[in-house]
Amino acid sequence: MSAGIVFHLLAALAYAVLAISLWRPLSKGGSQVATGKVRRVCLASAIVLHGIALAQAILPQHSLHLGWALALSAAIWLGMVIFWLEHLVMRIDGLLLILLPAATVAALLAGLFPHGHIVAHANNEWLRVHLIIALTAYGLITVAALQAMLMTALDRQLHKPIEQESNRSILGRALDTMPPLLLQEVLLFRLIWIGFAILTLTVVTGAIVSMRLTSELAPMDHKTVFTLLSWFTFGILLLGRYMRGWRGRLALRWTLVGFAFLLLSYSGSRFVLDVILQRG
Repeated sequence: MSAGIVFHLLAALAYAVLAISLWRPLSKGGSQVATGKVRRVCLASAIVLHGIALAQAILPQHSLHLGWALALSAAIWLGMVIFWLEHLVMRIDGLLLILLPAATVAALLAGLFPHGHIVAHANNEWLRVHLIIALTAYGLITVAALQAMLMTALDRQLHKPIEQESNRSILGRALDTMPPLLLQEVLLFRLIWIGFAILTLTVVTGAIVSMRLTSELAPMDHKTVFTLLSWFTFGILLLGRYMRGWRGRLALRWTLVGFAFLLLSYSGSRFVLDVILQRG
């Protein structure tokens, strides 16, 4: 068993324990989510374990190894790092109720499905820069998508008839602990703006790499097509936000569509090849 698998499984266990520790009080009728100093230290340790797992799995013996599960794991890890930084300046503890289960699943999948492929031309500096930028964009937009899903659930919860506290489900109590929708919308569009900027750099550096390696500006494969579709989707969303004040459910739908395109650009296609068709 490789070190990458071991560290991914350890990270999954750490995330799972933290998730249970936050969800358990809600299952017993609690209505507050507070990380506290001990949980913050434990969360930081889990993120470090996850980062070591990715370094061991993606950079074995000075090569570059990628697969659908590793790409998803890297995206969620970057999202956890972003949450940690945002958490220092904003009270968003409740978001851990969705981020920790997502991180658990992503780390577990990377441990169970470590297979992938060695990236050709791994020594090319531009290619390495491009991959780092692409994974960063992937991470930011993945967190934005999780945020959009959470906001959709919270919006529906707010439009339901008010229930007595004793009759409320654990999900209802969990949603009550989330930051206000307006605060979440500010965070969502901050993530989308930064993610769009980095996705733009991904497109630019991808074109440079393609020109250097194949003399083509943009090969029309599935990764290029879906990445460009995602870029256009987020560009239209931000333009609509700036010019027409798009927000609420309309903005959430565009966010999820853009994320779906980005997911299909790599992880979705590699999942089909590596798992369903078993073509590594």
